[in-house]
Amino acid sequence: MDAPRFHIEEIRFAERDVALRLPFRFGAATVTACPQVYVRARIRFENGGTAEGCAAEMMVPKWFDKNPALNNEQNFEQLRFALRDARDAYVAEDDAHTAWTHFASNYAGLQARAKAKGLQALVASYGPALIDRAVMDALCLHTGTSFAMAMSANLCGIDIAGSGLADDLAGFDMPAFLASQSPRASIAARHTVGLADAIDDSDAQPDAPADGLPTTLAAAVKRYGLTHFKLKLCGDTAQDIDRLQRIARAIDGHAQLVTLDGNEQYADADDFAVFLDRMLSTPVLWKLAQKTVFVEQPIRRDAALQRDVSALGKRIPLLIDESDATLDAFVQARALGYTGVSSKSCKGFYKSVVNAARCAHWNAIDGGGGYFLSGEDLTMQAGIGVQQDLALVGWLGLSHVERNGHHYVNGLAAVPEAEQQALLKLHPGLYETSDGATRLAIRGGQLDLSSLAAAPGFATGKPGAGISWDAMRSVY
Repeated sequence: MDAPRFHIEEIRFAERDVALRLPFRFGAATVTACPQVYVRARIRFENGGTAEGCAAEMMVPKWFDKNPALNNEQNFEQLRFALRDARDAYVAEDDAHTAWTHFASNYAGLQARAKAKGLQALVASYGPALIDRAVMDALCLHTGTSFAMAMSANLCGIDIAGSGLADDLAGFDMPAFLASQSPRASIAARHTVGLADAIDDSDAQPDAPADGLPTTLAAAVKRYGLTHFKLKLCGDTAQDIDRLQRIARAIDGHAQLVTLDGNEQYADADDFAVFLDRMLSTPVLWKLAQKTVFVEQPIRRDAALQRDVSALGKRIPLLIDESDATLDAFVQARALGYTGVSSKSCKGFYKSVVNAARCAHWNAIDGGGGYFLSGEDLTMQAGIGVQQDLALVGWLGLSHVERNGHHYVNGLAAVPEAEQQALLKLHPGLYETSDGATRLAIRGGQLDLSSLAAAPGFATGKPGAGISWDAMRSVY
């Protein structure tokens, strides 16, 4: 199937405020509310036909830019700039392009303009990450294909050799790699345990919501049948070891796989090594350590890629997340001893695909499976945000993905009933109605992806994705 070329005629943004039912603390930040932005894109093909697609993402403060001098609203404005700048660039293009070329031709310019304004590279990625998904949705809907079918057929026209964006993959057979992917029917939900989360009833908060949903880790394990866990670290070794011991007791007998997330809280490799020594030598944590498959971004981003961490990486695999800010970051990290990288929708699905290709390429060269991609979350909400992320990681073949939006937000309780019912009808296996709202369904620790693999569009199912667009505020 040839990759269609098209113009991007219009891109519109809308926002919906999301209130968290529980505070989500990661690193030095605690989030209680933030906007979710929705993107609609209209594309026009060379024969005059048009199509519309959409995407959504949370605007989580203190993740893209952790400067403590910035308040939450300033963090939101950074992301709005990235959205506006990407919109202006994509719409201004004179020539019709493939979906990939729209991304590739604007990548360097968007990064440069963000840098000139003093913005982090992660911020610059936010705008194209959403627009590219909305464009891909429109393309898939126009051709009547699912995301999985479209990606395997390279409907977006990924051309590494002609882009100059991933020269390390020169000679790699990208079309064959894309065609080899087969979407999963289900995936394990790797449950996030935030730093403010109650472990069991002994530290349950008296003001916890009485909404019928779990407010402690122990209750979440029981309700969802959880077997995979992501545990946040605070960067203080004594506190982290103490908290991990409590968590280990709570998930003993349930945990099959564990990951740790430092969220940049350790100052450097030496600081993190102290924690690792303590963890691996603490008897209560031996079973937990055996099930821990990697540690995510333990070192702050300004130091993470400054020195070799191979010695640490041989003790436990290390993954970059916040340091994965540019398309070549994983290449830099690999040279320093990191073996993993995150797939995170807010950084762009093309980056996930390129990094997955790198893992396949490097593992083939090395004759092993040491390099890996892991699915990570940005508090993604029920609806097109979580649907598109799950469609991506499912097509990439990942066996587990971090999920936390279902825990920190009361599903779709705050959105119109018509939208809840539309999503439930489009994806009956992915959602359920319980405790008064439609929400993500996690059964036996698993998420049902079957409707996403078959749905036309980028996991939307139909134009507009059942979203109540008139119930949001139109902005910028």
